[in-house]
Order: sequence, then C-alpha cells, then structure tokens
Amino acid sequence: MKNFAAIDFETANQYRSSVCSMGLVIVRDGEIADKFYSLIKPAPHFYTQFTTRIHGLTKFDTMFSPFFPEVWAQAAPLIGELPLVAHNSPFDEGCLRAVFEHYEMQYPEYRFYCTCRASRRVFGYELPNHKLHTVADRCGFDLLNHHHALADAEACAHIALKIL
Repeated sequence: MKNFAAIDFETANQYRSSVCSMGLVIVRDGEIADKFYSLIKPAPHFYTQFTTRIHGLTKFDTMFSPFFPEVWAQAAPLIGELPLVAHNSPFDEGCLRAVFEHYEMQYPEYRFYCTCRASRRVFGYELPNHKLHTVADRCGFDLLNHHHALADAEACAHIALKIL
C-alpha cells in the first residue's frame, strides 16, 4: 500500500463522538506528502479523568477550538479518495461515524485498514503485544509523543508502509 491517509482520534470521554483532537498523515507513492493536526471542541464537551490521563487534554485546551465540521472541511480534501488506515481501526472508524452522525453529516463510505490486525498477522507471537508503540518500535519508528493524535497517525503511517 503506497497511497493512503493514516488517521488518529483522541476522545474527551466515553462517547465516540467526543473527538477532541485529530491527526492525519497523507502518504502518496510511499512517502509522507502532508500532515494535518487540529484540536476539536468535543461533543459532548466534557473530559473524564481517565481520558485526560491518557492524552493530557482538558476542557480548557479545547474550549475555543473549532467544532468537528470545520475541522473536517479542512481534512476531507486532503483525504480525497484515499483509503484510511488506523491502528485499531474499529475505534477510529467508530469515532468518525459517531461524530458524523452527531452533526448529521452524510458519511462517505471510507475504506479502513487496520495496522493492529495487520501486526497480528505479520508478527504474531513475536511481539509481547500489538499496541501502537510496540509495533512502531518493531517497525523502526520512535514514537516519542504517544497519544498525541498526529504522532500516533505518523507512527501508524510508518507501520502501514512496512507491513500493509
């Protein structure tokens, strides 16, 4: 796979529609061609201690951030017809579908590929687990800022280039 968009969402709370940041890495001809990152005012706009512990974002960080439709208006042209790749794609695809539904936006039927599932097929029991940082390390990518949506999307892109 040489052309795709790696995507990662962080959420504010237990609702998949509560995306509070998005990272997007566009890969064309096997090379990173573009990157996009944005904070997003989540819906609903509250944070749990659990999610804040994971990514460090709080209600204060996204209080004046754009809502998802504004962010997606910038991201969608970058994606175009590219397939989407995510590590644990059911989570990110679920977030995307939920936030589209929340804002009553028509969902384009994006094709998703999962680097976590691919890792299980390719590496099997060679790895202690198939978490993003573990697989990124195995693929030679140093994930320094795990749970920052852009860093995670970039790690996912590098993984996809190695094993998809």
